[in-house]
Amino acid sequence: MAGGMKLFLFLLLSGCLGLSAGGASALWMGGLTRSGPQLGDAVRINGWTSDWSIGAEAANPYVRARVARFGLLALRREEAVYFTTARDKDGKRLSDRCIYQVTGGTMPSDWWSITLYDRDSRLPMNEDGALSFDATDAARTGTGGAWSFRVSRDQNGHPDELWVSSRNAGRFDLTLRLYLPSDALLEHPQATLQPPVVDELYCDEAA
Repeated sequence: MAGGMKLFLFLLLSGCLGLSAGGASALWMGGLTRSGPQLGDAVRINGWTSDWSIGAEAANPYVRARVARFGLLALRREEAVYFTTARDKDGKRLSDRCIYQVTGGTMPSDWWSITLYDRDSRLPMNEDGALSFDATDAARTGTGGAWSFRVSRDQNGHPDELWVSSRNAGRFDLTLRLYLPSDALLEHPQATLQPPVVDELYCDEAA
């Protein structure tokens, strides 16, 4: 009887440990913990990262869980690909304490957009109505494909400048969505994409 009880307790303890380890790994890989892994381990281009398994039928359950958790609503890769950066061109973390100039050119897709998200992958809580910049905005510049916009907490005396608001964003990231990407981008992303450049113009260290 004593031997049977020991075996029962051993099996019970093993089961509990297995469930705990499995649950913890699922939370970590799904991005439900602060220290969880980030998407973007597959393709890295000048500080912008992407995971080529997003939107692919071969995506593993952990990738699917993280996509669902943060509301990426990922389309199939042939329909859209996603690149994200959380740092400027010098590798410094993006913050709403700073003002940035984002510049770029023609993108290898039919349409594209850049959206600002806070550290929790949500749109910042503000009513500025200026949280993204897209191909339509770029076309208004009339500069032959080249474009730029400013990222800051307010328009800072530049009401006519193209602007994305970082007000109440804290540490944030920028997500580049490329809709109907070219075959060249899908096959050779590093050789095809010239991602936007994020320049820090000024930081309010006292803020």
